Amino acid sequence: MIDRRLQVLRMVAQRGKVTAAAEALSYTPSAVSQQLRALGRELGVELLVQDGRGVRLSPAAQVLLDRTDDLVCRWEEIRAEVARVARTGGGVLRLAGFSTAASALLPGVAARVRAEVGSEVQIVEADPEECFELLLTGRADVAVVVALSGLPASTDPRFEQRALLEDPIDLLVHDGHPLAGREWVSLRDLAGERWIMDRPGRPYHELLQTACTGAGFTPSVAHYAAEWDTGAALVGADLGIALIPRLAQIPAAYPVVRVPLHGDPAPARHLRTGIRRGSGEHPGVATALAALQEAAAGR
Repeated sequence: MIDRRLQVLRMVAQRGKVTAAAEALSYTPSAVSQQLRALGRELGVELLVQDGRGVRLSPAAQVLLDRTDDLVCRWEEIRAEVARVARTGGGVLRLAGFSTAASALLPGVAARVRAEVGSEVQIVEADPEECFELLLTGRADVAVVVALSGLPASTDPRFEQRALLEDPIDLLVHDGHPLAGREWVSLRDLAGERWIMDRPGRPYHELLQTACTGAGFTPSVAHYAAEWDTGAALVGADLGIALIPRLAQIPAAYPVVRVPLHGDPAPARHLRTGIRRGSGEHPGVATALAALQEAAAGR
């Protein structure tokens, strides 16, 4: 098995600070430091170097980190092979995904894994950034994320990532709005509207703000809402318009209408899957990935 202290080292590198790594691992900062000091003593090297008020990884730690990626990959391959030979799901399979994926995609995937592999399945709702940390620490085995800036690159050697689907963004308007009866609208048609958007600094605010700028206008924001059903409730009260991903489910009771966006720009979210490198042949992981691809193809 992989020495747990190597996972601690990887999280320190991921988060950049001992305190942040401790938070992600549910450890105390002193426990993280103690584990890395103990590992360093066994190897006869310093892994953490004082840098002002903080610490940084030493050159020796960086070498260890690079080799750990290959070690973890090999261990995942061994685990997958053992599970295949034993014809077992290998315990609990953990699926992580952001809110839309967790509700629209993962329940069906979990049911299929249980039926075909026999594994117990646990679904964890998490933001895309957290999904990769869950993979890294072994608290998730398959993740569904939205491609956003700041996430690990598709070439990151710790993970295997695959494109899943493109999720178009629709206009959401009150059912009495003049655009409610249209078959489609252009983003440029919406320049004079009152908007309901996510808060500045959050990924979807950036996505929609960029799209509106590309259409030649700056949206006039009337209200901020982080959850899709909150935004739909505000639209249903005729307080503004919103853009909503097609995968997002909203209560049928709201008096709102979805209208497709056409033309350029027509914003969309790009979804992808992520697993730990080397784990793709594990029966539970392989079944989950296949189920996700089939679900995406049916959208």
